[in-house]
Amino acid sequence: MSAGDVPAIVRALWLAPKPLLQSRLREAVRAGLVKDAPTEWQLFLGVIRMWHRLLFRSETVGLSNTSPVRETVWAKVLQFRPVRFAFLMEARAVAPMDTTGLASDRERVIAHLLGAHHDGEQFVYDCELLQCHPEGLRVALEAARSVVEGTHPRARWLRELVVYEGYHESLVQTLERANRGEISVESARRDDPDLTLSAYLRWCLAQPASWQETKRAWRSGSWALIDQPWAITARPEATV
Repeated sequence: MSAGDVPAIVRALWLAPKPLLQSRLREAVRAGLVKDAPTEWQLFLGVIRMWHRLLFRSETVGLSNTSPVRETVWAKVLQFRPVRFAFLMEARAVAPMDTTGLASDRERVIAHLLGAHHDGEQFVYDCELLQCHPEGLRVALEAARSVVEGTHPRARWLRELVVYEGYHESLVQTLERANRGEISVESARRDDPDLTLSAYLRWCLAQPASWQETKRAWRSGSWALIDQPWAITARPEATV
């Protein structure tokens, strides 16, 4: 096993083929999202970070602080995320074993944007992810417009599934800007791995490059899996 590889048991649990991940990461580098691709192990640590967010900071996923719940029976029922989950799975809007989105094809990423609620700048991560797919942003914009215009075969249901008012209209506006090359977040949040794929990949690159390095850093006290209760953070020594 070469440096940066993950143990076989980890890959079996991850269910993401290594060649596919390498291909997506090459596209991310080509799109200018990151200068160098993280190792498979660094990306795995990023997956753990994603799971930590889902388990301990779940209030940052699938809720809106700015938009009201739609005035329909379905939306009022689906605002409770445990109820919503089964319907998100049916719509292929979530992929529990692919928390990064890097193993998903273009259509799966678009289905995620159309059916799973994102709040404010959270659109940016998936817009950057679509840059790793041919015509990803253009096709996503066409799909979002079809929901707003009511021509999408599941337009009414997708509006219910995202729960909150104005979601798809906001998505169309974001994708229009993204297609013009205007994907951005507030400067103070550009390094937030929750918001952008580029920041997430930089976070991965800041981690120890292999499981052997991680073990040595952990034993020496220069790295810890959870430094703070709200995130998994690399200590400065881990980047040397």
